[in-house]
Amino acid sequence: MSERIVDVFTDLGYRVAEGPEVEAEWFAFDALNMDEDHFARDRDHTFYVADPSDNGRGCGLVLRGHTSPVQIRQMLSCPPPIRMICAGRVFRPDPLDATHSPVFTQVEGLAVDRGLTMADLAGTLDHFAAEVFGQGVVTRLRPHWFAYTEPSAEIDVACALCRGVPERACRTCGGAGWVEWGGCGMVHPRVLATCGVDPAEYAGFAFGVGVERTLMLKHGLGDIRALGETPLPAEPAGPPRSRTVR
Repeated sequence: MSERIVDVFTDLGYRVAEGPEVEAEWFAFDALNMDEDHFARDRDHTFYVADPSDNGRGCGLVLRGHTSPVQIRQMLSCPPPIRMICAGRVFRPDPLDATHSPVFTQVEGLAVDRGLTMADLAGTLDHFAAEVFGQGVVTRLRPHWFAYTEPSAEIDVACALCRGVPERACRTCGGAGWVEWGGCGMVHPRVLATCGVDPAEYAGFAFGVGVERTLMLKHGLGDIRALGETPLPAEPAGPPRSRTVR
C-alpha cells in the first residue's frame, strides 16, 4: 500500500523523500511550530531515545512520531517549487488495540508553490482517495487544529460498509457514515519562514495518512492487529517424536 500511494504521487510529479527515524527534537517539534508546552512533547506521547535531561525534555533525540520532519528537511534543502511524498515508520507510546499501534506506517505529502490554496489541497486529496479506494468515493474536510498548518482539517472518507444508513450501522464508523482517514492543511507561515521560505510569496499544503488505516478502510477491517498477525501452521498429524535430553 505504501508503494501504491507513492506511485500515485510520483505520477503527479512528486519527488520521493526520506528521513531518519531517530530525529532531533528541533525537526520533530520546534520547526513545526510546536512550543515547549505542546502535548506531543510529553513522554506519554513521544519515545525519547535516552534518559531525560534536567529540563525533562530528553536528550534532544526522539523516535519520530510523524514523518513531518521530512517536510522540514526538504524545505531547508530545496527551494520552491516543492512537491514531495514520504512513506516511513513512526513510533508512539500507544497501547496495542483495535485502532492503535506503537509502530505504524505514515505517508505525508507536501507542496510549496506560488498561489496554492485549500482548493488545490482538496482536489489533490479527492484524486488520492479515488486512486486508492476507487472512483466514486466521497471525502470531506472537517475543521481541526494542528500547530503546523493553518487552516487545518481532518480528512474523512464515507464508510464503505454502511454509508451512514442507520439500519446498516457498522462498527467501523459507529453509524456516523464517516471514518477519519488523516490530517491536512495549509502550511503555517511560521513553518515556512523557519525553513527560509517567504510566506508572502509562497504558500504550501500538507497532508498525512496512516497506511494501516488506509488498508483497514479499503478492506473493511475492524482491527489493526489483523495486519500484523500470522497464524502458526498446524502441527503435523502422527505420533509424537522422541527426544534425547542431554
